[in-house]
Amino acid sequence: MINFDALSKVTYGLYLVSAGDKNRGNGYISNSVFQVSATPPLFAACCHKNNFTAGFIEQSGHYAVSVLSQNTDMVIFNRFGYKSGKDFNKLEGMDIKLGQTGTPIVLNNSIAYLECKVVQKLDVGTHWMFIGELLDAQVLDQTNVPITYDHYRETRKVVAPANAPTFIDVQHLKPVETGSFSDKFRCSVCGFIYDESKEGVSFASLPETWVCPVCGTEKSEFTSY
Repeated sequence: MINFDALSKVTYGLYLVSAGDKNRGNGYISNSVFQVSATPPLFAACCHKNNFTAGFIEQSGHYAVSVLSQNTDMVIFNRFGYKSGKDFNKLEGMDIKLGQTGTPIVLNNSIAYLECKVVQKLDVGTHWMFIGELLDAQVLDQTNVPITYDHYRETRKVVAPANAPTFIDVQHLKPVETGSFSDKFRCSVCGFIYDESKEGVSFASLPETWVCPVCGTEKSEFTSY
């Protein structure tokens, strides 16, 4: 029997992986970027097979990793973690630097970045694991610390999106008693908790046009918690 709480004890960082060129690109939030070799320096980046960015990585043969700071704006997680680049240009309006390979690198809330050339692609179930040889790495901010997935979960009160390797269906996190009153409601997409006692406004009184402040999901997609 799997206790899903045990999986949350494994430590991860949070990164923004991007790919493409000066004309078009995309990016996504990842908690599965890690170094796998010292000589040569190789990094692995996992990307869901349905992720729009996967096509850019395969086409260009390169990707960049922006190391996000602990104080990263929730707008960044919302834009790159809970929305699809198929619907809009995620990189538009962002602070972008083109790397040595022409890969767009997102500098917003980044304290460092890596640029890699894909040398191997592994099929790991729901995801591709792109093994990249490090071509360039730079530090952008010496004062801030990198954000971890645990810090993100504890401070932002949200869970991994459906395309993340660590995604767990919210039904496993806590049983929901349908039909019973509760002053807390969970977003079925990102896991954001609306707590009436903290918000000072009952969930029922919110207008039907209200949406999740994290991922933009409609009010009807919230369930009792």
